[in-house]
Amino acid sequence: MPEPIARSEPGSDAPTVTADTLSAPDGGKLHFEDFPRKVWVEFGHKPVSEAEIVAFAEEFDFQPHHMDPEVTARSLLGGLAASGWHTCCIGMRMICDGYLLRSASLGANHVEEVKWLKPVRPGDVLSGRFMVLDARTSRSKPALGICHMLIELANQRQEVVLSWKVFQFLTRRQPGALP
Repeated sequence: MPEPIARSEPGSDAPTVTADTLSAPDGGKLHFEDFPRKVWVEFGHKPVSEAEIVAFAEEFDFQPHHMDPEVTARSLLGGLAASGWHTCCIGMRMICDGYLLRSASLGANHVEEVKWLKPVRPGDVLSGRFMVLDARTSRSKPALGICHMLIELANQRQEVVLSWKVFQFLTRRQPGALP
């Protein structure tokens, strides 16, 4: 397993747990109340190959710097790199496999920001983390919890390659209780 991801922003000194340690009291789906606040939660690992970088680019992000090694060597990326959208898709799959499909998720209404911080190269192994920055109950729908989350993917050198912030909607286990 790769070393923990180095952090320089929110909660860099916060405790860290793994997603498989998140559990619901009844052993069922994870609800709003089960997501810890101000704690890094690590999830998943995904190796990235040259073939999948090129295949994604050929299908969805048809730019030479994601497909042609000669062009990529002269580009700002300095070599073959995954499309940022490919990196987001990898992240979403890691999120689903890591914790989201075990949760009472109702989706998200928007992504607040996406940052592609470093290129993802063939041979990189990505790992993920999230932190609930803030959480509240919906004023209009008390059965709904809203988690403001920071999600990051890092490579095997613990360099953050992608970060995004999202407002995740989750069913509350106890709609009448305060969070």
